[in-house]
Amino acid sequence: MDIPRWQQRFDAWFAKHYATDDPSHDIAHFRRVWTTAQRLAEGEDVDALVLLTACYFHDIVSLAKNDPARSRSSVLAAEKTAQILRDDFPDFPEARLPGVRHAIEAHSHSAQIDPLTPEARILQDADRLESLGAIGMARVFAVAGRLGFALFDPEDPFADRRALDDTRYALDHFQRKLLGLPDTMQTERGREMARHSAAYLVEFMAKLSAELKGDFQQLDPEIVRRFIP
Repeated sequence: MDIPRWQQRFDAWFAKHYATDDPSHDIAHFRRVWTTAQRLAEGEDVDALVLLTACYFHDIVSLAKNDPARSRSSVLAAEKTAQILRDDFPDFPEARLPGVRHAIEAHSHSAQIDPLTPEARILQDADRLESLGAIGMARVFAVAGRLGFALFDPEDPFADRRALDDTRYALDHFQRKLLGLPDTMQTERGREMARHSAAYLVEFMAKLSAELKGDFQQLDPEIVRRFIP
């Protein structure tokens, strides 16, 4: 199976058929997920074509965070992917479609579908790693800007005296979801990478806390102790 050739074909398809103003679900995101998935798959017995295809098409449907049907995004993406492959890639092996569909369906945090194959577990980890570290932080604030959320609550940035609300404050999403992602990872390698990247988010939080107190040279040690994974 010529994986580089399939990737070239998928790239050409996206260049012609796919456009989005969402920087967190663009073709660059799909390529990064595939790059990370290859690292996670090293030494593992996986179907490379299933994994490549699922990485490229997993967010072909991605409903906005505030869309009431958000939890169905991955199922809709799987359905659309199968149709695209049948219509535009008629030589795609039919026997691999179920594996592609399951990996796409199970990648979503909101769908709550257990990943049952190596490809599904690797895709889920690779996609969740995109939510952590420097890229993850950039994506959080990009989404907040698109949806009109505030960066943080200036009166209580770390929700010490209020309930978390990541539909209003971007920073709340760190506590509400992102810092818990390492415990959800499916692979040991993914878990290690996630812990490292989550620690980076905590360092950002600690730097923000220090700056809000007028200290532009240190990290707030209390935030580090409170949130370090």
